Amino acid sequence: MSRLLKIEFKKILTYKVFWILVGLYFVFLSSGILMAEFVINSMVDDMNTHLPIPLPHVTLYFFPWIWQNITFFATIRYVLIFPAIVIIILITNEFTFKTIRQNVINGMSKAEFLASKLLLIVLISLVMTILLTFGAFIIGISNTSGLTPAVIAEKSIFILGFFIAILTFQVFALFFGFLLRNTGLAIALFTLYVFIVEPIVYYFLKSPIVFKNTIYTYLPVNSVLRVSEYPAIPVLKKVMGLNLQDSISLTSCCIPLGYAVIMIVIVYWALVKKDL
Repeated sequence: MSRLLKIEFKKILTYKVFWILVGLYFVFLSSGILMAEFVINSMVDDMNTHLPIPLPHVTLYFFPWIWQNITFFATIRYVLIFPAIVIIILITNEFTFKTIRQNVINGMSKAEFLASKLLLIVLISLVMTILLTFGAFIIGISNTSGLTPAVIAEKSIFILGFFIAILTFQVFALFFGFLLRNTGLAIALFTLYVFIVEPIVYYFLKSPIVFKNTIYTYLPVNSVLRVSEYPAIPVLKKVMGLNLQDSISLTSCCIPLGYAVIMIVIVYWALVKKDL
């Protein structure tokens, strides 16, 4: 395992595109998290000009709700796309520059090559989860009074949801990269599917004109987004009586993980059957 990771580190250590995209991911993630409360409260102020009873301002970043809110904003498709593109580039570069062929010639099996990429995805997901946890902890402490360990730990299960979401989304990207093997084509088709094709299919299947079903909830990207489907805004419960999501469910986690396993099996089969 350590040998495979060392090989991957050598490939990305001096690869500027990797670090630029990772940097952009954290910039978009941080700015989105920091601006979310301001944007929502601006919308509340606009609504209050037309309401007889004004709605109170929203507070997002206090314990225990911060875990759910941070996870929600960190797993929207516009943020998850950055680490996914990183994975596509790393995979397709192996075929463009024939490094996969050289690795196999040097004694690495195809199974080990795939394992090295999966280990890298797991490591990236772990690092991002740790950083998100640390950031949420610092923000939560600065915005919460009367803290106790129980309050801090409550709803922290959403951090596991973030790990599952970012892990499986990167596996989806790995799937596109391995099967298409061309950087531009893989990125284009992946982003097309994530932002256009699946949303269109989702709304078509959800439409009343289609027979009543819940198939749309099992679409691949949607299954990732449904792990943490809604933010936690206590005022919505108090004022509007809405109860959108209290925790992540085992089912919501198993669906994207199931897709990930299927895609890994397909990729392995394609690696074994196709020439490098």
